[in-house]
Formats: sequence, structure tokens, C-alpha cells
Amino acid sequence: MISDRRTGTAQAHSWFNVHVASTSSGTEPSQQPSKPHTPNVARAGGIMMASLLLSRILGLARDMVMAGTFGSNWQTDAYTLAFSIPDLLFFLIAGGALSSAFIPVFSEYLHTKREKEAWRIFSSVATVMSLAVLAFIVAAWIFALPLAHRIAPGKPLDQLELIARMSRILLPAQFAFFIGGLMFGTLYARQRFAVPGLGPNVYNIGIIFGAVVLSQFVSPGIVGMAYGALVGACIGNLVIPALEMRKIGVEYRPIIDLKHPGVRKVFKLMLPVVFGLSLPGVYVLIMRAFGSYYPEGTNSWLYYANLLMQAPLGIFGQSLAIAVFPALTQFFAEQRMDMFRRQLASTIRTVLYLTVPVSAFMAVAAPQIVAALYQHGKFTPHDTEMVATALRWFCIGIPAWCLHPVLMRAFFSVQNSITPVVLGTVATALFVGLVYALKGSALGFYSLPLASSISAITLAVLMFTFVIPRTGGLDLFGILLTLAKSTLATLVFAGVTFLVLQTRLGTMSASHKLAAVGLVALLAVPGAAVYLGITKALKMPESSYLDRALAKLGKRREPLPQDGGSIDPMEGA
Repeated sequence: MISDRRTGTAQAHSWFNVHVASTSSGTEPSQQPSKPHTPNVARAGGIMMASLLLSRILGLARDMVMAGTFGSNWQTDAYTLAFSIPDLLFFLIAGGALSSAFIPVFSEYLHTKREKEAWRIFSSVATVMSLAVLAFIVAAWIFALPLAHRIAPGKPLDQLELIARMSRILLPAQFAFFIGGLMFGTLYARQRFAVPGLGPNVYNIGIIFGAVVLSQFVSPGIVGMAYGALVGACIGNLVIPALEMRKIGVEYRPIIDLKHPGVRKVFKLMLPVVFGLSLPGVYVLIMRAFGSYYPEGTNSWLYYANLLMQAPLGIFGQSLAIAVFPALTQFFAEQRMDMFRRQLASTIRTVLYLTVPVSAFMAVAAPQIVAALYQHGKFTPHDTEMVATALRWFCIGIPAWCLHPVLMRAFFSVQNSITPVVLGTVATALFVGLVYALKGSALGFYSLPLASSISAITLAVLMFTFVIPRTGGLDLFGILLTLAKSTLATLVFAGVTFLVLQTRLGTMSASHKLAAVGLVALLAVPGAAVYLGITKALKMPESSYLDRALAKLGKRREPLPQDGGSIDPMEGA
């Protein structure tokens, strides 16, 4: 999750079809909501899923270039660890904490005909937080080497110096991510989806450019990737959205108005996230620190495996969470809690329907997947074996990881940022306890992904349990029924996949790139068809959602219902 985490948390999480009434000078605008309507969650989900899918493809291309060019060694370990200091700043301030607090408040003002006040909140929050982020960047830049000792205590001095050097290069990118997050939020609110979707893709292209081109001009070459990340972040998250913001008439003034109720509300919602130790935000940092005690290459193996695990999280979990967030926020603002509950339950079922089979396939075909993507150049069959085994332990928690962003948005949409952070802190404590308990066991560094999966499942269960009373109840039976049927269908196609991989072709493909590419493609497409067929036979509504989504590709979407049933997250995607 070293670089791809920006595709979900840094992107602001709200957009509406907002009707803004003009107001006369000196007249207080109406604070009553405009006529209720249903946000087009399916269209938004389809756009976000497409942009995040492209980002994951570019992310895989980036990692393939990195694997072939640099392999897995102490320099790639240093590169992965160099993100820890910038990531900590990102997670606490420039990323999830700010976006989760700012977007609901900003959208609330826009949606209740208070556009000028919304822009005042934007200006004040942007000014205050820009100063705070710049101060943190300067402090982290000065103390980069001592901080490197903290985040990678098991590494020797020469490697720590390289970690500090690349951290200093990466730190200014956090300002771009922070400003970009605010701009993306306003663009979403104005129904502008394309430019926010470009951010993570330009970022990945920048890293690829750094690996291929810039690495030729610096020593060691791995430093070129850090420069590429900085360039990609600034262009994708700062320059391009700034140009688009000019088109919509952004009203920014450098002001500090801490007395404004909207500004105070943003910081009130933000504080629990800043001071909490939420598992999704810090587990990678903890994993890197403990991984530094294991042999050379361990941090790189965990990096590659974790990024593969993040692919379904970004494509399914984050995209559906981003898509459903504005609908949940609007339903809560309009007190249409029946629609809120239906929408949330429908999205949870869709996430389970999509991720249970994906996690099983990735676990069964892990050696072939890793070989197909990474095994070339300096990335050896031994590296493939290490990454594939780590990936299998990560796969246990994929459905839970994908539920996290959806459940988090459920809490944030009712402007409750304390509960998920408290639960995340509990899960983080469990994660650290498991890491310590399993340290020195026969599992070796594989105990780290195992501990993360156990903690992720625990957190998902806790969040689901606590969100029920805050929403007035959910269709628990329907959700469990979807999980049971999805698991049954998954066992069938995963079992067939496993048997195929036990043949000579499967054994050979684990160590030969071309054979692995062919076999993965050969198994994935028919496997998906088998899964869809079984779920249709089981009369799962999610299968009909997928059918309608495929049938409507390229067709103009009909308006969604104003009342009644939940919005189908898959329909029209």
C-alpha cells in the first residue's frame, strides 16, 4: 500500500447533483435542503471503479518495472521503507483524517444552499492545514535520519541514510496530496469525475518514468523512483486539478476563520482520527518496522505481496465506498434512514459477492500470479516463492479489508468519526500483540501478513456490530445469506482451479513467466463465468446486478428511483 493508498483516501469522497440558489447581499440563504433526489451511485461507482482499475493496472506496471530493474534487495527495502515517514504524515493529516472530516461538512453546506459559506470553509481549512502540513514537512525533512532509525530499527546505518535521503525527496509530495484532496472533493461536488481519476494514474506514470529514465542520472538508481513519485504527485494532484478548479470558479481566499461553525466542525471531526491509531492507516507502517528485523529482501517481498492484496481493495472496496458515500451522506441529511439502511446493506452484499471469489482465486493461484507479473530481470523464482506465500496469508483478509472503507463511510456519513477510530485502535493493538506473539515462530516474516488478516477480520466484525445501532438496524440475514452463497460458489470454482494447478502445466507455470501469464488468463475468465453461473442458479440478486451492468455498458442510463428499494451499486457500472 506504499503508493497506491492515495487512490482511495486522498481522493475526496463526496459528490452530489447540487442545486445552489443565488443569494442577495445581506440576506441569509435558506438552510432547508433542496427537493430530495437520489444520487447516481451506479454511474459514480462505475466511473470510480474504472479509474481505480486503471490506476491498479498502472500500479502493477510500475511494480513490474521496479521488480525487473532492481529485484528484491537492500536498496528496494530502503525504497519501501522511505515511504514510512511521508505516509505517517499523509495518514494523519493530509489523507484520511482531513478528507473524512472536511467532505461531509463541505457537502452539507453545498447541499443546503450555502455555497458562499462552503467556500469560506474551504478557504479557511485549506489555509490552516497548508501551514500545518508545511510545518510537518519541514520538521520531518530536518529529522529524517533520526526518524529513519525509528521506522526501520533493524537496518544498518548505510541503509538508514538511503532511507532518509529518499524520504526527504518524497516529503514535499504530501503537500500536493493534501491540496489535491481538497480540490478533488470540490470537483466531485460539481459532478467532475475525470480529473480526480487522473491523479493516481499520473502519480504511477511518474514513478515509472523515475524507474526507467531518472534512475539513469542518479546513484543508486532506485532514488530515481523517489524523484518520479514527487513529479507524478505534483502534476497529478496539484497542477491538473488546479487547472480544472479554475474552470468551475473556485472561490479561495487565504483566510483563517477558526470561529466559523463549519470550520470548527471540520476540526472537531478530524481530531479523533488524528489521535487514533486506526488499523487501515498504520498497519503498513508497523509491518515495515517489524519487517526490518528479517533478512534482506523481506520488506520488498511484503511490499509486492501487499500491493497485490490492495488491488481488489482499490477496485472493489474503495470504489464502491467512494460511490456510496455521497448517497449515505444525503440520506442521513434528509433523514431518509430507510434508504440509508437499504443502500448500506446492498453495498456490503455487493462487496462480499465480488471479493470472496477474488480472494480465493488469488490465494490458490498466487505463485502463477506473482510469476506472471513480476518474474523477469532481477526478480528471481525465489522472490516469486517468497511473495506468493506472503500473498496467500494476505488473501485471508481481503473481504474484510474491502468492507472497511464502506463501513467507515457509514460512520462518517452520520458524522461519527470517533467510533471507527476507537475500533481501529483496538484492532491495531491486536495486530501489534499478534506480531509480538508470533515473532520468532516457525512462520517467520509470514506472521506479519497473517496478523494483519486476523486484525482486519476482527475490525470488520467490530465495525459492523457497532454500525447497526447507529443506523437503526441492517438486513443481517440477507448479508449472511450472500456471504454463505458466495462462499459455496467460490469453493466450487476454487477447487477446480486448485486441481488444474496440480498438473504439470500448473507446476511449470509457477516458475516460467509466459506459462504463468497464459494459465492465469485461462483460469480467471472461465472461473468468473462459472462463479456467475453458480450464483445465478442460487438466485443471488447480485448476479442479476452484474448482468444488467454488462447489458447497459455504452447505453444511456435511466434515472434512478426517488424512493423505494436501494440503489444497485453494480447497476450501470
